[in-house]
Amino acid sequence: MDRKFVLSALGYAIIGMMLGIYMAKTKDHGQFVTHAHILLAGFVVSFIYGLCHKLWLTNSESRLAGIQFYLHQVGVAVMSLGLFLLYGQFIDPQVIDPVLALSAVMLLVGMVLMKVLFIQSMRGDHDGHGSV
Repeated sequence: MDRKFVLSALGYAIIGMMLGIYMAKTKDHGQFVTHAHILLAGFVVSFIYGLCHKLWLTNSESRLAGIQFYLHQVGVAVMSLGLFLLYGQFIDPQVIDPVLALSAVMLLVGMVLMKVLFIQSMRGDHDGHGSV
């Protein structure tokens, strides 16, 4: 799971950087919020989750870990696309706001599930070197 998160994180970093370069080139920073969310929720949080799986979690191959991974990835993708459409003025805010709210809840649930994975690992791994 750690490699999946890191590969996803690097993909979001590339997308976020490309958007940043585009904004700098056009001198139009209207997508600043989108850019920040792609880099923070997509790159930074995914990378941290990858580190958590690599360094501490003993249940990275569990069903719950898979659900948490996909919930986070879908949440980031939907949020990023929704923000792009909103700040690019491609869609009415009243239309996209419920979608953005849902994506935010997905990311929150993903974070809660990461905490649950940590708690489960701690219970089954008292010496720090438990098995999967």
